[in-house]
Amino acid sequence: MKEEAATAAKPIIDYTNPDQVISIIVDHGPDIGIQIISAALIFFIGRWVAKLVTNMSRKAFAKMDLEDTLERFLCNIIYTALMAVIVIATIGQLGIETTSLLAIFGAAGLAIGLSLQGSLSNFAAGVLIVAFRPYKVGDFIEAGGESGSVHEVQIFTTILTTPDNKKVIVPNAQVMSGTITNYSALGTRRVDMVFGIGYDDDIDNAYKVLKEIIEADDRILKDPAYGIALNELADSSVNFNVRPWVNASDYWGVYNDVTEQVKRRFDEAGISIPYPQQDVHMYQHGEAS
Repeated sequence: MKEEAATAAKPIIDYTNPDQVISIIVDHGPDIGIQIISAALIFFIGRWVAKLVTNMSRKAFAKMDLEDTLERFLCNIIYTALMAVIVIATIGQLGIETTSLLAIFGAAGLAIGLSLQGSLSNFAAGVLIVAFRPYKVGDFIEAGGESGSVHEVQIFTTILTTPDNKKVIVPNAQVMSGTITNYSALGTRRVDMVFGIGYDDDIDNAYKVLKEIIEADDRILKDPAYGIALNELADSSVNFNVRPWVNASDYWGVYNDVTEQVKRRFDEAGISIPYPQQDVHMYQHGEAS
């Protein structure tokens, strides 16, 4: 009975009646205006504070010498989280119930997360990459079944540039799920080469020629020292292992130039370079008596 009485006592608003609408605005207008102004102040001041906190965080990250990709990612996360809180506070100041709104956002987030499992795994792998930095821009790596120079590290993918100038986009989850080989991380590399000579050639002369070639190249480092050793008596050749150390950027130049010099100097010294071959022996049997 009390509920029916309260319902009956509640005035019915006729929005087609200008006088009644004006009366409502006059009675409740100041309160509504204060709510709108307060909400606007919360939003604009909050946004200013969010930018201020983000800029302070960016300066702090710069002092910590974080990678640019990780720095931008963390700053975006901080700004987005602060703006989400500010928007919810602004909506609440307008008198709108935010509990149901948060529930809707939560359900939507769960549905999106389930539908984007692959993308989220790439996202998580991207966070690990920018956090632990197994490689950086400019490094030559082998990862995810691809190899090339790192052009850009993004949150979802890593972009490589191959030696023949192809652009390869590798998902970060694929990168983190396997072995990562970084050829540029340590600054120097050992060039492993094998050169064979014939069994009838003088091994001391071959060793002398190889040593002269290695010591004449200024790109080859003195420390660690290079190595030249007779390693194998193969089927058709006597093989030498030649292992000089170079800066990572000189790897292929030294590899190609030393290989060319070995061929030229071996030819000048009369040292043969065997190649796979087969000997065919023919026997003639006498006619049966």
